[in-house]
Amino acid sequence: MPAPHRHATDALMPDAPNPHNARLDARGPQHGTDAGRRAWLARGLGLAGAVGLGSVAGLPGMARAQAAWPSRPVSTIVPFPPGGGTDTFARPLFAAMSRGGRQFLIDNKGGAGGTLGAGLAAKAAPDGYTWFMGAVHHSIAPAMYPRLDYNIETDFIPVGLISSVPQVIVVNPQKVSARTLPELLAFLRANPGKLNYGSAGNGTSHHLAGELFKQQTRTFITHIPYRGAGPALQDLIAGQVDLMFDGLASSAVHIRSGRLRAIAVASGRRAPGFPDIPTAGEGGVPTYDVATWYGLWAPKGTPAAIVTAMQGELRRTLQSDELRTTWTSLGTETPDLWGDAFGRFVGQEIQRWSAVVKASGAKLD
Repeated sequence: MPAPHRHATDALMPDAPNPHNARLDARGPQHGTDAGRRAWLARGLGLAGAVGLGSVAGLPGMARAQAAWPSRPVSTIVPFPPGGGTDTFARPLFAAMSRGGRQFLIDNKGGAGGTLGAGLAAKAAPDGYTWFMGAVHHSIAPAMYPRLDYNIETDFIPVGLISSVPQVIVVNPQKVSARTLPELLAFLRANPGKLNYGSAGNGTSHHLAGELFKQQTRTFITHIPYRGAGPALQDLIAGQVDLMFDGLASSAVHIRSGRLRAIAVASGRRAPGFPDIPTAGEGGVPTYDVATWYGLWAPKGTPAAIVTAMQGELRRTLQSDELRTTWTSLGTETPDLWGDAFGRFVGQEIQRWSAVVKASGAKLD
């Protein structure tokens, strides 16, 4: 008995049940029953997937997976220990985003001026469940660390700017008697090298802000790097270091409590929520202007639909009354810089800080 005729597609497709009792005609979909024509088209789509258009067959499942995002906890790598500026913004942000049954978690991975966590994030699976919250430090790092194992411009997708706050010069009031910038400058010039300043680590904005201040004021202060702004602040409050050039957000609560004294903000105008802190310009150093900004990135390869969904989550949360009030209390306003525009901003910051590093002669301690 001769073998039954099999269509060319049968060699590529296993036999499947025919629930509609459809008759497939080898001459094409224009022949046979209506159900048969539908089955023929279904086979044609299956054949396309088998011969190299597999993405067509995979699209519905992929779309469903992206539409359901997030279907499990979402983790964001914060490359500094708890208590620093990045952490100060990350915690209220992701706590607000976690309402409604979803979980947006923080994974603190401090070390090497924030570059350790950045390297880990760059290697994370691009599935929408690992993100990276970096800072201005990551635009400084290329000029300070010659052998980074990641590239902030090519290994990540820029999502958006989360906040930007001015640096603030803060002192331990038990160790430094100066109450104004002119008083601090007078002491520094009369006692070169007597005071020291803590930073979040080599190559961070705290470090470069200190070096820039020394350059512009022709003073000398010894740099003491830490593994994050949190540990540096703890030692500043404890009297182990004398002063810091900190992002205003992480110092805010300590300024209000009186544990730290704010001397000046490195900005052209006084900070929101802190109208009593004068600017560096008011204290006689008008060129001293340094801001610490924080942003979110996705590992390269993260699906565009998921990146867009995350941007939507961020926009809604940042524009809420709750977050606007929190950001004001931390000395900043809600930003509006997303996607490629944020990426271009980062590129400009890399160029800017490279010039500052070169001019200041800053080095890894």
